[in-house]
Amino acid sequence: MSDQYCPECKRATEVVFDHSAGDTVCSECGLVLEAHSIDETSEWRTFANESSDNDPVRVGGPTNPLLTDGGLSTVISKPNGAQADFLSSSLGRWQNRGSNPDRSLILAFRTIANMADRLGLVNTIKDRANEIYKKVEDLKSIRGRNQDAILAACLYIACRQEDKPRTVKEICSVANGATKKEIGRAKEFIVKQLEVEMGQSMEMGTIHAVDFVRRFCSSLGMNNNAMKAVQEAVKRSEELDIRRSPISIAAAVIYMITQLSDDKKPMKDISVATGVAEGTIRNSYKDLHPYATRLIPPFYVKEEDIRNLPTP
Repeated sequence: MSDQYCPECKRATEVVFDHSAGDTVCSECGLVLEAHSIDETSEWRTFANESSDNDPVRVGGPTNPLLTDGGLSTVISKPNGAQADFLSSSLGRWQNRGSNPDRSLILAFRTIANMADRLGLVNTIKDRANEIYKKVEDLKSIRGRNQDAILAACLYIACRQEDKPRTVKEICSVANGATKKEIGRAKEFIVKQLEVEMGQSMEMGTIHAVDFVRRFCSSLGMNNNAMKAVQEAVKRSEELDIRRSPISIAAAVIYMITQLSDDKKPMKDISVATGVAEGTIRNSYKDLHPYATRLIPPFYVKEEDIRNLPTP
């Protein structure tokens, strides 16, 4: 039971939900507060033979506008789980003959979904990656190319366009064997193909160092105060003319902040967490070091403590 305002009792009272009628009823005066409600919970009832492997679900998945039939195709189930009898029957032969034109698309969408799930990405990024792959696949220009790299590149582009960028290394970690170089080439190929098709430049979104800070800091086990200091310092670095990649700047700022704390992180650990080479972090830190007093927020350390930073 839960509480809900009852206009008859003129106060919040406990209500009872009648599942058979779909009514929400006040437990004190019996007034029906809501009628014919839709039960959105799972349907646990099943009519399948429990000894078989048949799927008891009686409804399909959501429609998919990227598929020819909207994802609403019909599949003839096996009678009583008899595989051999089913394949030899007329229905089984017709089922096998009916080729699905979207089979390759479905497999590609499934691979993209698996990669996105492993990275903890939201459904909007998955859908955008599916749209990008469908556009490229319709151009018939990806035959003979590394399929895993193409799918990973679609996911990378989708993250950029949805303002939730991931590094190529992060995408590579779930790309089923595709290397960073292959994903990079596939990304350039896809962008070029779609720009030719659209007749205009493709919007990729701008990468900012602050986009990566939270994930990198969490991976290194940094506390909230240090994380806030890194975020503030990274934002301030955008006002400077530091010609380094956003990821390199984020890694260098993290190194700078951790050197001022009791929990100092070695450059090797930061390199592993960020995917930036130690030499690149060292050079970026060298560029940022002269501006340390402007970058590091005063709530984190005092100005005289900043002078104790390691000399690059």
